[in-house]
Amino acid sequence: MRRLHGRVVLPELLESAEPAEARRNLDDLRKINRWFGGHRVVRSLVGEAAAGAQTFSLLDVGAASGDTAAVVKRRYPRASVVSADIRPLHLESAPHPKLAADAFALPFQPRTFDFVLCSLFLHHFDDDTIVSLLAAFAATARRAVLVSDLERHPLAYYFLPATRSILRWNELTVRDGAVSVQAGFRPLELERLARAAGLHPRVRRHRPWFRLSLIAPVK
Repeated sequence: MRRLHGRVVLPELLESAEPAEARRNLDDLRKINRWFGGHRVVRSLVGEAAAGAQTFSLLDVGAASGDTAAVVKRRYPRASVVSADIRPLHLESAPHPKLAADAFALPFQPRTFDFVLCSLFLHHFDDDTIVSLLAAFAATARRAVLVSDLERHPLAYYFLPATRSILRWNELTVRDGAVSVQAGFRPLELERLARAAGLHPRVRRHRPWFRLSLIAPVK
């Protein structure tokens, strides 16, 4: 790992990949979330935020394939869950309702959704941009902003290359995985960014998955 002590944000190939390659990568990402803790973390995060409620609205920003929305809907069938991603191709297999939308210009009025969630999304951006995004998400939420993302750690960095031959990861998945981990967070880093956005977050580490979750109530 070239740098461990600070975030390194580099472009990921998925954003410019041809459709066939992008679909293979999105399929890998669904498997990673299903097998290695991503969906588990989201269920825990939403469960804590919903506090037993079965009916609520949630916007998933940067939803990609929509697998996060599908997980939430399976657990909370009475909830209204909207998937938003800037690339329509990514949303092909996402459950309805879904829309192609820019996270920096969400087409919603303030306080439209109970929760605004982003999973494996924030690490794509530099710190200043993350602060702006979190503030915008807080303006769109009535109850809380929810985040699930990567913990920057050597074991997470080397996991995909080490398991490639066994689990047959796509080459793009392995390359982007390393880039993503380098852009991931330490718990205090994620907390600091949320506080800079005016939030009062609670950040948790999820091992052995090397994921972080954040819940920030909106006042």
